[in-house]
Amino acid sequence: MRTILITGGAGFIGSHLADDALGHGERVIVLDNLATGKRENVPAGAVFHHRDLLDPGLDELLRDERVEVVSHHAAQANVRISLDDPAADARVNVLGSLALVAACKRAGVRRLLFASSGGTVYGEQETFPCAEDHPKRPGSPYGCAKYAVELYLDAFRRAGDLDPIVLRYANVYGPRQEPKGEAGIVAILAEKLLTGQTPRIFDDGEQTRDYVHVGDVVAVHRAALERWTPGAYNVGTGVETSVNALFGMVTAALGVRVEPVHTPALLAELRRNSLDAALAGRALGARPRTTLAEGLARTLPWYRERYGR
Repeated sequence: MRTILITGGAGFIGSHLADDALGHGERVIVLDNLATGKRENVPAGAVFHHRDLLDPGLDELLRDERVEVVSHHAAQANVRISLDDPAADARVNVLGSLALVAACKRAGVRRLLFASSGGTVYGEQETFPCAEDHPKRPGSPYGCAKYAVELYLDAFRRAGDLDPIVLRYANVYGPRQEPKGEAGIVAILAEKLLTGQTPRIFDDGEQTRDYVHVGDVVAVHRAALERWTPGAYNVGTGVETSVNALFGMVTAALGVRVEPVHTPALLAELRRNSLDAALAGRALGARPRTTLAEGLARTLPWYRERYGR
């Protein structure tokens, strides 16, 4: 029985990964400080450690639990927070990650999978969709932190200490996502529309994103675990969808008629984003296949139940 430790395993993506690992007969250790995660998201059968990555004794925990693979999804994930307090963002996303890397090295854990950001790492794209060799020009402290960790991991790989995999996620959506932060727009729209609030759309709403369902993220993550091939891989659909188009799809699916309020553009917001996941398909044997319409059909009923609509 393989033992996998999932940092941020009480959060949106991490809890889905924990479900999948348990379903594949793996022993699952969840580490989360519950700053944004929820204890109820941790599936029964997982061992839960309520702690921060910067707490002492992380290498002892890895050894005591006999961890073989670490899936690192703990993060401060709000771009606006990183702009307001870049030092706090770096403490969580850079120093916390480095503490984990150092603990893995001391405990002899070579397989570390890191959840990076396929939007903020590339910055404003030159090609659509973009491949992994696209120039990296992060336009926010959050993106800088994610890319910095990628560089650290590659340095440890070159030194012979780790065999890391980096997954650069597009905009992930699905059940359990909280309506907090600018990335969870499906969750935000669902909450607003199902509770009678007026949604806000920043700028003209024609900015685009690549929306990838959490089920596809789980599938690529599983493929990476089974075929472990160190490298960096995009996890996206390659399809651009504007915020206005997404708003129309969500309102139609929920049967709600309301006009959004347009507000000024966010600082450091990307205009367009989409990821080419062909490399993940070739190297790992999996890439996202779920269309946005299919993904919304799997997602919105969860919010209906949550908000009693």
